[in-house]
Amino acid sequence: MAKLFSGCNDFQAAVQLNRRALLQIGAMGAGGLTLGALLRSQAAAATNVTNEKSVIILWMRGGPSQLEMWDPKPDAPLEVRGEFATIGTTIPGIRFGEHLPRSAALMHKWSIVRSMHFRAEDGLADHSSGDQICFTGYPAGRNPDQNVAPSIGSIVKKQTQLSSPDMPAYVMIPRKVPGTDAAYLGAAQQPFETLTDPGDRANKFSVPNLNLDGGMTLDRVESRRQLVAGLDHLRREIDRSGQIDAMDAFDRQAWEIVTGPRARQAFDLDSEPAAVRERYGFPDPYTPRMRAGGDRPSWPQRLLLARRLVQAGVRIVTVDCRWWDTHEDNFWALKNGFLPPWDQAFTALIEDLDAHGLIDRTMVVAWGEMGRTPRVNANAGRDHWPRVFSVAMLGGGIQGGRVVGTSDSSAAEPKDNPKISQDVLATLYRHLGINTEAQYIDHAGRPRPVLPCGTPIDELFS
Repeated sequence: MAKLFSGCNDFQAAVQLNRRALLQIGAMGAGGLTLGALLRSQAAAATNVTNEKSVIILWMRGGPSQLEMWDPKPDAPLEVRGEFATIGTTIPGIRFGEHLPRSAALMHKWSIVRSMHFRAEDGLADHSSGDQICFTGYPAGRNPDQNVAPSIGSIVKKQTQLSSPDMPAYVMIPRKVPGTDAAYLGAAQQPFETLTDPGDRANKFSVPNLNLDGGMTLDRVESRRQLVAGLDHLRREIDRSGQIDAMDAFDRQAWEIVTGPRARQAFDLDSEPAAVRERYGFPDPYTPRMRAGGDRPSWPQRLLLARRLVQAGVRIVTVDCRWWDTHEDNFWALKNGFLPPWDQAFTALIEDLDAHGLIDRTMVVAWGEMGRTPRVNANAGRDHWPRVFSVAMLGGGIQGGRVVGTSDSSAAEPKDNPKISQDVLATLYRHLGINTEAQYIDHAGRPRPVLPCGTPIDELFS
């Protein structure tokens, strides 16, 4: 049975807040560094990209099955095509797995690349190795759980944070996964992590780093877990003391990100109408534990939070939508656990971005680090298959209803127009206006480009 992966080490250390070190926020830095100091450290190299475009990455970690979702093979033998039937979409000739009816009804608004694969020099990817390639464009190092190259989010943050001083440029919901680290760009380019999960219906969603407990003072904050209330009162007290006036520009920027109304409003899911939250969906607490991949997905509300964040000006949001590793009971798990909430939340995001006028400036990519084997195994599952997989993309000028590339008759290899992960990254970077010609010095003192290769997927735009 597949096991949940713990991901990279979380920033869980307690921090102290006092008048000499006003902001030591672990989610945006490392121990001992104030957020203001981290922001100062990035100023010299920032290129200050000023467009207002954003990206949402829906990270389907574990490897969603191309055959049961976006690239079914209804004419293949049963051991290849599997148990599911297929359904038509709003685009003639394009069919999906039967458990994606809402996605099929909106196919004219989004597109698919069916010929994704990894380069030979990137290696045969396992989970974490695939994570590294898809988030950085570079193959993994000796420890695939640790970045040897910076993630797309860290690159975007380095080049854009100064243009939007009151919102973090790079947010992870809820926390980092392998591949999403800053590597040699340093702690200043780490993501802001929400840490808490907006999909937890039993508890009020609150980001620990955006609120302070009502009884606390500037001299004593025992841990980040106590940052829950009283923020406005604290802000007024600091203003009266004159300490905000004494901060330099970077400390002001840090303070605005953490305590400014724009950030607090963006993370306030309770301000969303109940009907909108229900449209995205909540995990069903009565669903039995999944026989493959852990519990039923809890991520639909994370997609809603991503919409709120890009609406408020966050440049890149990565949403952890794990865990699609269906080695056993692939069909039961997809039918009863993964596909219905995915279909509901993904289409809700498309409609929501459109309704808020965000779809032209927000590019969305939904993908994982591999596909699944073209033959069903003895446990009614599908195993790892990095040789071909599918990617869903929309927004930011991408035309709906496009299918780029094809796989062969068993969804085992690209058949034509093969694409690589670096092509997807190049497409996202171009949308955001990122300078991919920039080079940054790695830990060995060598300059390394943002991407080693890759060409934007222009077929999506025409």
